[in-house]
Amino acid sequence: MNMNFPVDLKYTKDHEWVKVEGDTATVGITEFAQSELGDIVYVEIETQGETINEGEVFGTVEAVKTVSDLFMPVTGEVLEVNEELDAKPEVVNEDPYGAGWMIKISIADTSQLDNLLSADDYKAHIGQ
Repeated sequence: MNMNFPVDLKYTKDHEWVKVEGDTATVGITEFAQSELGDIVYVEIETQGETINEGEVFGTVEAVKTVSDLFMPVTGEVLEVNEELDAKPEVVNEDPYGAGWMIKISIADTSQLDNLLSADDYKAHIGQ
């Protein structure tokens, strides 16, 4: 399977992607993550307005066979949650880097971005 890992994004070992725009970022799960999970039936994120530390859970994704935690890539405040996923969680499967985004955050400490993986590093991490 030829997977897509956009080079303009950063990645975590927990399979989140991060699109950095100044001191804010959009976060979702990677194409690899959604393919491993299978059909996503529910996305639960109830952390809007909260500041969450790097590595802590900001929500969960439920697939037919499993529930998976979503981890903050960097410390920040959850500014916005993608409410479209309430009605159409399958968008995460169809367009993980686009319409299937999960949260937008304000980045508390941009130096934490240095801990994230490049597309090549992430591909190596998952053995692609």
